[in-house]
Amino acid sequence: MATVTGPDFIALQVRDLDAAAAFYERHLGLRRAPAAPPGAVVFATSPVPFAVRVPLPGVDLDAAVPRPGTGVALWLRADDAGELHDELAGAGVPILAPPVVGPFGRTFTFADPDGYAVTVHDGA
Repeated sequence: MATVTGPDFIALQVRDLDAAAAFYERHLGLRRAPAAPPGAVVFATSPVPFAVRVPLPGVDLDAAVPRPGTGVALWLRADDAGELHDELAGAGVPILAPPVVGPFGRTFTFADPDGYAVTVHDGA
């Protein structure tokens, strides 16, 4: 039987590829990987590559209720979640859940430009 070893690539389908890529670069400090498939921007994240991409045929992000990605938890690690929270809030990025300290360090959740809920943590 074949074995799955775990997530190997994560991509969010977005309305405006350039705007989404700029958001993740400007606000989260992500850097583009040297190569990406057409219609996508891949970031040099580890251990799993993260990307934004144009929607696949048949995907209507405006029909997603209440927001794209509902039911999927996307967590990103940061070196200081509290500092990132303050920077994002100060820039007017919607904060969906304020910082709390839990088993994965300080965590908070923000909404990206397409409405995806992204949780950031700074612990194990």
